[in-house]
Amino acid sequence: MLVRPASREYRTWIVDSRRWNHYRPRPADIVVATYPKCGTTWMQQIVNLLIFQTPEVRPLDRISPWIDRRVPAPIEDVIASIEAQGHRRALKSHLPLDGLPLYDEVRYIHVGRDGRDAVMSFHNHGTGFKEQVLAALDGAGLADETIARPYPRIPADPAEYFAKWLRTGAVSGQSDGYQFMSYFDFEKTYWQERQRPNILLVHYNDMKADLEGEMRRVAAFLDIAVSEKILPSLLGAASFESMKRDGAALMPGVTGMFNGGAERFFNRAQNGRWKDVFRSEDLAAYDAKLAATLPPACIRWLEGGKRAAGDPREVAG
Repeated sequence: MLVRPASREYRTWIVDSRRWNHYRPRPADIVVATYPKCGTTWMQQIVNLLIFQTPEVRPLDRISPWIDRRVPAPIEDVIASIEAQGHRRALKSHLPLDGLPLYDEVRYIHVGRDGRDAVMSFHNHGTGFKEQVLAALDGAGLADETIARPYPRIPADPAEYFAKWLRTGAVSGQSDGYQFMSYFDFEKTYWQERQRPNILLVHYNDMKADLEGEMRRVAAFLDIAVSEKILPSLLGAASFESMKRDGAALMPGVTGMFNGGAERFFNRAQNGRWKDVFRSEDLAAYDAKLAATLPPACIRWLEGGKRAAGDPREVAG
């Protein structure tokens, strides 16, 4: 049953929240929803492995479609591919929770990550787009009257990009996010609803530190029983090393999108690379935005995960 429709519309060069108007839920559907470069594909793989219970490599961008993505597929084609699936469905989104319809029969998994790490990862991601991808993003922006301009190019210098990301908005009413949307407002929407029984917050750091523990936690949330005999093989297939090795088969669509193909998409999975890159005044501005937008408990979780800040469902604030 629909708890509430989306309460806000988001339209950028990359996403259009109106595309979710075409979605019709099935009981036990799964939505993996994250800010970009926060562990989306990693969580998609974990969910895929839990659903199918085998380590077989499957194309995630086909079995776990991204509904709000503007290009290249028309929404009618995306919905048709989803409706044709006979297995339990897992979908991808890069929308804040207030941009998604909220159903009580759908499970929502949000993956958080330190915003500074996400920016470093997206810098590698965005500077690798091929010219045809940039042209398609230009076209999407020019065709939408709420945007009406080409896709902004990412500076070659990651420190300059971080400064722009902090101070330039792309969505009406937001003052940061650059080509996408405000990370701070994005995370606030999930934190506010974290105690709903059908919403699970997982952190990138916890997945790196204890993949087995987080995979078991996700399985329990999804009501999926995993045999102890097959769990080691699923964990192996969910490791970053395996995903990078099998990247072209896991994400076949990225080969034509990036200079360097899947090798660039599955980059390093490292945290803290920003420490010797971003300027001190920009890091101070980042801290100030966190403090002005989010409660202290959320800030602690975003910076360190539940191992450092506690389970989001159990902490106050």
